[in-house]
Amino acid sequence: MPVYSYTFRDASGGIQKGTADAESEEILRKRFEEQGFTITELTMIKAKSAKHKQYGKVKLTNLSVFCRQFSTMVDAGVSLVRCLDVLGQQTQDPKLKKIIVDIGERVESGESLSRSMQRHPRTFSNLFIGMIRAGEVGGVLEETLQRLSHFLEKDVELRRKVKSALTYPVLVAIMATGITGFLVYWFVPQWADILFDLGLKRDDLPAPTKFLIAVSDTIKYHWWIVAIAIVVIIIAYKLFVSTRFGRRVADRVKLKIPIFGKLHHKICMARFSRTMGTLLTSGVPILQAMETVAGTVGNTIMSDAVLEARARIREGDRIGDPLEESRLFPPMVVHMIGVGEESGSLDFMLQKIADFYEAEVEAQLASLTAALEPIMIVSLGFVVGFIVISMFLPLVDVISKLSSGAGDE
Repeated sequence: MPVYSYTFRDASGGIQKGTADAESEEILRKRFEEQGFTITELTMIKAKSAKHKQYGKVKLTNLSVFCRQFSTMVDAGVSLVRCLDVLGQQTQDPKLKKIIVDIGERVESGESLSRSMQRHPRTFSNLFIGMIRAGEVGGVLEETLQRLSHFLEKDVELRRKVKSALTYPVLVAIMATGITGFLVYWFVPQWADILFDLGLKRDDLPAPTKFLIAVSDTIKYHWWIVAIAIVVIIIAYKLFVSTRFGRRVADRVKLKIPIFGKLHHKICMARFSRTMGTLLTSGVPILQAMETVAGTVGNTIMSDAVLEARARIREGDRIGDPLEESRLFPPMVVHMIGVGEESGSLDFMLQKIADFYEAEVEAQLASLTAALEPIMIVSLGFVVGFIVISMFLPLVDVISKLSSGAGDE
């Protein structure tokens, strides 16, 4: 978890400084605002890797299998140390193997499982740690591990569906870019030389042909300028989104962009509902659950709405009212959350909402893939057609002049 250095003014006007860890800068600011303080300076402190050995990130699929196997062994009455020893021996992932061995050694020395896992933040998220801690306190560790496995499996499935749906359009886009680049870089200059050999001058060429030759010359002879421009744009974008304002602007655009904005919103809704429902089912307090969800929802605009709802709940409000006021949560979601809150089955309702939005994401991905295929093929045909027509237009003029000259004779 990131560590931040902060400065704020207390009630007497004095300046107070310190450090604190939080999922994000926004979450830490909200935490202080709830206590009546406003942070004047906030800087992220990069944690030193010397404190704990880091073995890199582990695939969610392997982590899900680990949870499933761990749950089965704990449910069978096997001790934690023995479970971790067996799992460390049989796992095929070298990174996960080292992590399990390290956790096993710490648990054997008397450290709690959640505390041992907390030493590997790149592998075990705050959501993971919070659920394990709740399972330890409630004495239902095997059930918690089962829920974690189910949650990770759902997360992996959602990511897989998105990736598989976008694979074909991306491949078509790469092929289209390759074909267009080949035509512009190699074919257009060759054809332009032929036109100039026929006695045509650049000023006499049609506007589409002049434009195409200019683009070809820029790419062929000034490619380094194009490359530098692309690199500068990418770096500028990354620097912009690394700021708090830039990240909020980018996330707001993600929600507003046509077609893809709705898809991104549904993915965030599915993630919010699934994560929140899983945490509440595992016995995590609602305020802690909402802080964790705010850091994992995947969009700072929605994260702010969740944190605002958390602050209102802390003051005694119901969870549905601030979510409705944010206008980011559809009426159906707000209504189901309200019903779940009244009936004491909020976790169940959130799981149902997650199931609904995951199905919606799958359906929209299918329709989007079906629509993108013909659109991209037509676009490729248009680009290639423009190149061919632009290069043959001068020949039409040449043939017309030759025909008129032959007729005069």
